[in-house]
Amino acid sequence: MFNNTQFPRAKKFWHQGKLRDWSEANIHPMSHALHYGTSVFEGIRAYSTPQGPAIFRLPEHMDRFIHSAETLSMKVPYSKEDIAEAIKSVIKENKLDSAYIRPLLFYSYGNLGLLPKFSPVELVIGAWEWGAYLGEKTEKGVHVFIVPWRRVHHSQLKMTAKLGGCYVQSAISGNMARSLGFDEAVFLNLEGNVAEGPGENIFIVKDGVLQTNDKTESVLEGITRASILEMAGDFGIETRISPMTKEEFFQADEAFFSGTAVEIAPIIRVSDGSTGQGEKKEYAIGKAEVGEITLHLAKAYKDAVSGRLKKYERWLTPIYE
Repeated sequence: MFNNTQFPRAKKFWHQGKLRDWSEANIHPMSHALHYGTSVFEGIRAYSTPQGPAIFRLPEHMDRFIHSAETLSMKVPYSKEDIAEAIKSVIKENKLDSAYIRPLLFYSYGNLGLLPKFSPVELVIGAWEWGAYLGEKTEKGVHVFIVPWRRVHHSQLKMTAKLGGCYVQSAISGNMARSLGFDEAVFLNLEGNVAEGPGENIFIVKDGVLQTNDKTESVLEGITRASILEMAGDFGIETRISPMTKEEFFQADEAFFSGTAVEIAPIIRVSDGSTGQGEKKEYAIGKAEVGEITLHLAKAYKDAVSGRLKKYERWLTPIYE
């Protein structure tokens, strides 16, 4: 019933304790999450290393996964350890050397009132081969568009959780940016500062200082973001966590996205459509080319996730002990 054209090498997925064929349909169309977005998820990557495939920062992802579920008042039927083992089993079953991993907890079939009183929580886990989220532009640099809609505010929802329903805003804005010929969207927050991309954190570099923002600026503080901040400190790069104005973004020497899917993707141009009307003024970031600090961090990150930097081996969970 379902082919895996967009999910290379995905043959099996895990659902409620069983490995099932990828083409098997087993979720009812009246499931609560399908109608109201009552789900939580993680995006995780496994990488090929000299010791075999290994998952990047699995414990941190599991912590956030359970935190997100608690935010949605879910009674999770599995422990973090159970979920981690299930993830490993999916990698093994699909014989993947590297993979993008998607665990999803959702309120399933039971009732369709807004409150899922009679809808049990189910867990599904998929994994497949997935390259750079923004394709070849990941290395060359992307042109982003500041959309007119403001990011969901931290006073409205807990921004430390990955809630499925929130991502409809990301889908709408990402589609808008691409329909206008840009590579990705960027959100401002209600204060008018730069928040994040649809699924990415944003860093800028000015005069050698690496800057990003935090949850008070209506962003999800990503696990990749935390890794980059730690690595930058280890390399002697000065870091700053503070609000990021549009002007600081436009006048930066360098800028890049970070995230599990996107990894590190340089931003070299930005067009401002935040008012929703009039001319969309375009700005070059620095020299409109990938900067030295971005290149340095991107290479170090790639070496770390691939097990080539001993200092960061603690971030890797091997699939095969």
